[in-house]
Amino acid sequence: MEAAGAKWGVVVVAAGRGTRMGTAESKQYLLLRDKPILVHTLERFQAMDDIAEVALIVGQQDVDRCREFVTEYGLHKVKQVAAGGSERQHSVHRGLAALSDSVNWVMVHDGVRPFVTEHAVRSCMHKALQTEAAVLAVPVKDTIKQVNETGAITATPDRRSLWAIQTPQAFRRSLLQQALDQAAADQFLGTDDAMAVERLGVTVSVAEGDYTNIKITTPEDLPYAEFLLACRERERGSKS
Repeated sequence: MEAAGAKWGVVVVAAGRGTRMGTAESKQYLLLRDKPILVHTLERFQAMDDIAEVALIVGQQDVDRCREFVTEYGLHKVKQVAAGGSERQHSVHRGLAALSDSVNWVMVHDGVRPFVTEHAVRSCMHKALQTEAAVLAVPVKDTIKQVNETGAITATPDRRSLWAIQTPQAFRRSLLQQALDQAAADQFLGTDDAMAVERLGVTVSVAEGDYTNIKITTPEDLPYAEFLLACRERERGSKS
């Protein structure tokens, strides 16, 4: 991504121990074909010339094995492997601190989204360079209903205005730092990084992504992930 003075870093967040997968092992370390899901994700950014470095934020108990992954899989752009906080937002805050001072643009990406394409990442980067803050997203396909606590439908939002938000999310580093500092001071916890930036009154733009950029969260996601990986491998084979 060519832009005067832009140096990009990525914070990959993989500190969660989600229970929805129903496995003893955390989902980011489950094998997808022959490699942990997290490694597939890191390899996406490792392969991109636009990315200067990666900070990997994981659970305290997983720091050592992730450092071993960095060596085993030749992930030399991963400059820091550090322990995350009690909430995702805290982990992102720590990830920012782990990047080199020379990094002035940053993306935050979920460790369990291994299928984001290079094209989508660059689209998000390009949009952020134009607007200071951008997220990958896709238009919602289904009709969405707003439901109250009794299970009754209270509204049907216009589907044309609804987008499902993905990662990476890309920002000028100083802007994200300011947003996270303010959120910490206010004891505010958002569900994504864009929420913290929005609280500053900054407009966050959308770059259209792909429906295949799935977040592997539940057992039902694993067969689809295997299918997507096989498709990607066939595509690479046809081009070689």
